[in-house]
Amino acid sequence: MSDKQMIEEEERAIYTGDHCLSCTSCMSNCPVMAAAKEYRGPKLVAPAHGRMHFSEDDTELSLDFCSNCKSCDRACPSGVAVSTLNMLQRAEYYRHHPHSQRDDMLAHGERMAKRLNAIPLGTTFANFGMSIGKSLGIFDSMGIAGKRDMPKYASSTFAQEFKKIQQPKSDKKVVFYPGCSINYNEPHIGVAFVKVMNKNGYEVLLDEQFNCCGSPLVVTGYLDEAHEHAENNVSRILYWKQQGIPVVACCTSCSLMLRQEYEELFGEQAMKDAGENVYDAFEFLEMLDAEGKFNTNINAVNQRFLYHVPCHLKTQGIGTPAVSIFRRIPGAKVELADVGCCGMSGNYGFKKDKYDISMKIGEKLFSRIKAAAADGVICDCPTCRMQIRHGTQTDPVHPIEVLAKAYK
Repeated sequence: MSDKQMIEEEERAIYTGDHCLSCTSCMSNCPVMAAAKEYRGPKLVAPAHGRMHFSEDDTELSLDFCSNCKSCDRACPSGVAVSTLNMLQRAEYYRHHPHSQRDDMLAHGERMAKRLNAIPLGTTFANFGMSIGKSLGIFDSMGIAGKRDMPKYASSTFAQEFKKIQQPKSDKKVVFYPGCSINYNEPHIGVAFVKVMNKNGYEVLLDEQFNCCGSPLVVTGYLDEAHEHAENNVSRILYWKQQGIPVVACCTSCSLMLRQEYEELFGEQAMKDAGENVYDAFEFLEMLDAEGKFNTNINAVNQRFLYHVPCHLKTQGIGTPAVSIFRRIPGAKVELADVGCCGMSGNYGFKKDKYDISMKIGEKLFSRIKAAAADGVICDCPTCRMQIRHGTQTDPVHPIEVLAKAYK
């Protein structure tokens, strides 16, 4: 029996399935079900089948269709944590069945990135190898969507770039959680975040004891390993909470995992306590603005932006704080794409057997972007930006990049 303090049983996601009314709200709002008729729907995987707790030696045949976009959670009138229940059922399946090489690769991006960065020119050769692998069809043979470009590694990590930044000292501090994507693929986004926080009077700290949030592990069924990541990250967040220093993330999937999904998946009180000290970057800036502490000494940006709101931002229930902050940028105009899920959902769209589903889900967004009279596309989620780039041949950016460039 674990000695960890758990949250109250009625608050735990694992028990919410009993509140399912079979109303089909989750099914009518599921982007995967709309794109793949063979998917029998989110409520049939865990809220229904999961109640039997695998009492028979079978499993719901469409278990692997759920992308964990959480559209079902937001639609459920009874507060059933449908997607989380689906992830718990997926993990239970993989406790008794082997993972594929493809899933092992997609789940362990941080592990691979660390190994490559430990080798001289490792990332350079890896980028070249991925290009060759795509052209030779190697990724297809592994079950990875060969039509996609794999994310390229940056020549240096954010942690390395961070050490070069000369920050003004300040009594006001935040800890930045870069996540795997910013640390290994897009360090310039983290650099932009540091600039924005410095302009607002904050010194940014980096805790290199953090590891991957665990989202790629959860969606591929490595739940026990994700739990280990959660315990490490929660201990670090609580350490900073004790110092009165908030933890801020620029990736909406990371922030959702840190502040909400740990608690839903594992039900530990420490995870709930830690989640209270985690903020989305623009959420934090919006809080400063509400207190009259946001730096509005900003150059004009006379551009129109189309903003795709990530599913994992919507699930956090904090609105669209980037839109609020962009109203403070002179000349900037922001319009919401407002067409639902992009279809990428983390590593879901990288799977060969899910590629067509992913692209079909994204069709409305692709058409919206192509038809919009916008100067640029902005989005907080790295995999959403990958999907947009792939489906429209445009170059979306994180909104923090626009703000950083606009500051005088």
